[in-house]
Amino acid sequence: MRAVVAHELKSSLQGLRYCRFCRNITQMSPGAVGQRLVACLLNISEARSKGIVEKVAQAAIYNSSGGQREGTTVLNIFSDYDYNRSVITIVASVDRIREAVLSACQQACQHIDMRGHAGDHPCMGAVDLVPIYPLGEEVGLEECGNEAKALAATLTERVPGTSVFHFGFADSPQQRGLAHRRKELGWFKKHLDLETVRPDVGEKLQRRYGLTGVGASPYVMNCNVTIDTRDVGVGRLVAVGLRESAPGGLPGVQVLALPHEGAVEMACNVESVRGAPPEPGWPSFTIGGEQYCHVPASLVTARVAQLAGEHGVGTTGTALVGFTPLECRGLAQRALALGIGEFWREQRRVRM
Repeated sequence: MRAVVAHELKSSLQGLRYCRFCRNITQMSPGAVGQRLVACLLNISEARSKGIVEKVAQAAIYNSSGGQREGTTVLNIFSDYDYNRSVITIVASVDRIREAVLSACQQACQHIDMRGHAGDHPCMGAVDLVPIYPLGEEVGLEECGNEAKALAATLTERVPGTSVFHFGFADSPQQRGLAHRRKELGWFKKHLDLETVRPDVGEKLQRRYGLTGVGASPYVMNCNVTIDTRDVGVGRLVAVGLRESAPGGLPGVQVLALPHEGAVEMACNVESVRGAPPEPGWPSFTIGGEQYCHVPASLVTARVAQLAGEHGVGTTGTALVGFTPLECRGLAQRALALGIGEFWREQRRVRM
C-alpha cells in the first residue's frame, strides 16, 4: 500500500513525516528573491531501472563536464514500477530551466526505447510530458509558454527523430489544455497508430522516441488515491463522479482509473484554476496579478472515499506525486539557498 506522502494532508490523515528542510517552507530564503523560479515536472517512461532514472535527474543538475549547474535543483523523484513511469521535479530560474530540462530529455532519449516499453499508465513518448509551471509572481504564463516552445524546437534539433505536441500557453493561439490535446492525439488509447499522429514540432514519429508533450500552465499537482478493489469498472464509475466535467465534480480535476499493485488507483491531475478559493482551506497563489487556487489533496481523498463507498469499496492510501505549488516554491528556495542540487536525496523517503 502506498504511504501518504502529501504534507498538505497532515491535518486530516495520519502518519506523515516532514523532512528537515520543510519547516517554514513559505518563508522566503536568503538569496531567493528575484530568482524568477519555474518548475518542470518531467514525466519519463521509465521506473524499473533506478540507475536510468537517476541519470536523467542528474543530467538536469550537472553539465557535460560534471560541474553543478548554478541555480538548479531536482526536488523530487517519484517512480512507479507498475506504471513504468517516473516524475522528476526540476526547478530553476526561467532563464536556466531550458538547458537543464533539455539535458535530462537527451539522457532519457538515450536510454529509453519505446519499442520495448511496457507499463499500466498511458504514454506516448520516452519523454512523455514536459510541463513548465511558474512559481510565483516573477514569471508569467506567456513567458513560460515561450520557453516551452523554444525547448521543444531545440529538443527536436538535438535528438533527431523526436517529435512534440504543444499544450497550454505553448499552444498558440488556441491554448488547448493537456487533457484536450491528449484526447485529440489518442494518448488514452491502448493501441495507438503512430502513423496517424501529426506532431506540432519535428518530423514523422519514430517509435523509439514516440511523441512528447511540451507546454506551460499554472501548476498541476498529481494526487493518486487507491481504492480497495481489483475492479477497474468501479474505478471508472468513481472517476466519472470525480471529474470537473461531472455535476458535483471537483474543479480542475482530471482522473484515470488504473490497475495498480493488485488494486485500482485513481490517478488525478489537479489543475490550478483561476479565481479566489471557493471555500476556506483551498491553497491559493497569484500569477501576473491573477489569483489561482487548487483543490486540496485532502478533499480529493475524501471525495474518492465517498464515491467509492457508494459502491461498497474503501480507500487504502493517497500519494501526492511531488508537492503542492507553495511547497514546491518554498523547498526550491531552501535547496537553492543551500546549493543542494540532488535535493531528492535529502528527503530520505522510501517510496519516491
